[in-house]
Amino acid sequence: MSSLLRLATAGSVDDGKSTLVGRLLYDTKSVLADQLDAVTRASVDRGLSTPDLSLLVDGLRSEREQGITIDVAYRYFATPRRSFVLADTPGHVQYTRNTVTGASTAQLAVLLVDARKGVIEQTRRHAAVLALLGVPNLVLAVNKIDLVGYDEETFSVIAKEFAGHAASLGYPQGSVLSVPVSALQGDNVATPSSQTPWYTGPTLLEHLETVPVAADPHDAAFRFPVQYVIRPRTPEYPDYRGYAGQIAAGTIRPGDEVVVLPRGLRTKVERIDTADGPLAEAGAGSSVTILLTDDLDISRGDLIAAADRQPTVTDEITATVCWLSGKPLLPGARVLLKHGSRTVQALVQELTARFDEQTLSSVDDPASLELNDIGRVVLRTSEAIPVDDYGTSPRTGAFLVIDPQDGDTLAAGMVGSRFA
Repeated sequence: MSSLLRLATAGSVDDGKSTLVGRLLYDTKSVLADQLDAVTRASVDRGLSTPDLSLLVDGLRSEREQGITIDVAYRYFATPRRSFVLADTPGHVQYTRNTVTGASTAQLAVLLVDARKGVIEQTRRHAAVLALLGVPNLVLAVNKIDLVGYDEETFSVIAKEFAGHAASLGYPQGSVLSVPVSALQGDNVATPSSQTPWYTGPTLLEHLETVPVAADPHDAAFRFPVQYVIRPRTPEYPDYRGYAGQIAAGTIRPGDEVVVLPRGLRTKVERIDTADGPLAEAGAGSSVTILLTDDLDISRGDLIAAADRQPTVTDEITATVCWLSGKPLLPGARVLLKHGSRTVQALVQELTARFDEQTLSSVDDPASLELNDIGRVVLRTSEAIPVDDYGTSPRTGAFLVIDPQDGDTLAAGMVGSRFA
């Protein structure tokens, strides 16, 4: 079992995400005494008799004043069984783009619904985004169960409806768990609730501690975007030439044959250096410096890949994008595409489809993509780049679309078609 779980929260505004995250931090004793004292004082000032745990999370002044979450915040906590990195994402429709950011690296997502409202439009929208991003595990936290009298029937109806929606998005049976919780009271968050004797499943925290998480496949094709070329040119290291970066996928060993893309130069790995000394093997997520047997012209933006399992080198990419900008995307737009450590110019040749996350259908040949729209596009890049299908290799199948005028991020993209 992996000792680290990356998870994200999602859901509509006022579903209680901040309170739930605060409760997890509080119940796992991940809150410093002075933090809790400050929250307690602020709660008393508001006339509350118990600490408002959402204040542990909504740290920005504008968030506290509005009572909403407006940006992605990363929280770190741990139990004896596992460590967690949690991305707390906003619930408002206009901040759906932030959910893409928070969920892009998540291995599990906790999607909240208000037990009084059930599955709503924003619930379906977030579930669709999570499915498109390939988040493998979902938890539906039916929050505020105390406000419906801990009613089993209410929970069952919501859980059944969401299970059907998740199945239509491609989630297999068993990958979605529904839990009745009260973040405010603590029911079924870290400890089982006596108020829900009809619920026999795990608490939310128990599930987070025990859910199987697939590590990066050991046999995945090796991918290494070059971030920096190290050439000390000192008397001690006169001829040293190393290529530094983080391994995006697969494993590498000295002696392995690799190819440097996009030019297709073949060579072998001579050594794998780290600050702690050379390694006999390095895997995905490791930050290393790779030395090659041949003296090649390699620079930042190049990709070192397994010679026998190469990505596709192309200047035409069919991709799924989540449009994150307030100005619409139109065919013919000129943009920058950032893939790994390489940024190239690109032209939006076609908008071939727009995904309707409510009906789970697509609209062909849309005139534009608007804020929060998910669509399929064809991009022509100014130079060929090595890409993988997102479903095969998320790290090298993902990219950003950037405004060449002001540098703003316009879209998050995934190589390949993520919807029919």
